[in-house]
Amino acid sequence: MKLNIKRVVLGVVSVVSMVSSLAVHAEGGTIADIKARAQLTVGTEAAYEPYEFVLDGKVTGYGRDILALMAAKLDVKLNQMNLPFQGLLPGLMSHKFDMVATSVGINAQRAQRFLFTRPIGVVNSVILVRADDTAIKSPDDLSNAIMGTQLGSSSIPVADAFNAKLKAAGKSGYADMKLFTAYPDVVSALENKAVTAAVIPSNIAAVQIKANPGKFKEAGIIGEPKVLAWVINPDDKEILEFVNSTLDELAKDGTLAKLQTKWFGAPLNLPTTDYLPEGALR
Repeated sequence: MKLNIKRVVLGVVSVVSMVSSLAVHAEGGTIADIKARAQLTVGTEAAYEPYEFVLDGKVTGYGRDILALMAAKLDVKLNQMNLPFQGLLPGLMSHKFDMVATSVGINAQRAQRFLFTRPIGVVNSVILVRADDTAIKSPDDLSNAIMGTQLGSSSIPVADAFNAKLKAAGKSGYADMKLFTAYPDVVSALENKAVTAAVIPSNIAAVQIKANPGKFKEAGIIGEPKVLAWVINPDDKEILEFVNSTLDELAKDGTLAKLQTKWFGAPLNLPTTDYLPEGALR
C-alpha cells in the first residue's frame, strides 16, 4: 500500500502552524487554576456530528451540552476552541487547553501517553461508497480500491488491519490510502472520485447519507466498535477526576441519558468498566 506522503506532510505542516499560532499562555493544571482564570478552555475538532459540530457558526452537539454543564458547575466561562484533530493532542501536551473534548477513540498507543475519561460514546468503522458503485458490495471487495480516511484518526489502524486481513486471504489489498485533514474532506474526496471508498465512523456516515440523499451508501463494517472518550494531560489528574465524577453524576441523575436521547434518538450503551487497554495511564 502506498501512502500519500505529500498530503500527509502538507497536513502536518498546516496543523503545526495552527497550533503554533495559538495563545502562548498555559492552560491545564488544577481545578483551582481553571477557577482562577474563570475559564475552562477546551480543544475540539467540531466535525463529528452529532457529538460535536458547527451550526450557524457555533460549536454545538452532545459534547457541547455536557461541557456547558461542567463549566456551570465550576462557575466559569466555557472557551471551546475548534481546531484540526491533528493539533489537539500536541496542544494538550503543551497546555494550550485544559482538556480535549472531542470524540477520541481509545486505543493502546494513545492510552499509554494520555489520560482518558470515562466513555462518552461508541461508534463502528463504516465503509462508505458512492451510491452508484456496484463493484463494492462488502468490505471483502476492497482490494485495489483507493481508500480515504482522516489523518491521525483511530480509523487508520482499523483500515490497516483490514488491509492486512485481505492480503492474508490471498487478495491484493488496497491500491492506495489517502489521508485528509477532517472526515468531511474524506467524504468530499469520495464524492469527487478522488478515492474509491472511505473508512469513517458510523455517526459521520449516517449524517452524510441523510444529508446527501442518493449520493452515498454503506458497504459494511470493519474492525471492532470503538469506545470514545475525552483526553486529559497525564499531569492533570485532578481535571480527570473532576470530569469523571461529573459524568458519573450526570449518568446517575438521568441527565446523560436525556442528552443522548436528544442527540442520538436513544440512550447509548456505554461501558463503565474495563474500557481502558492494558498498560493505560490511570
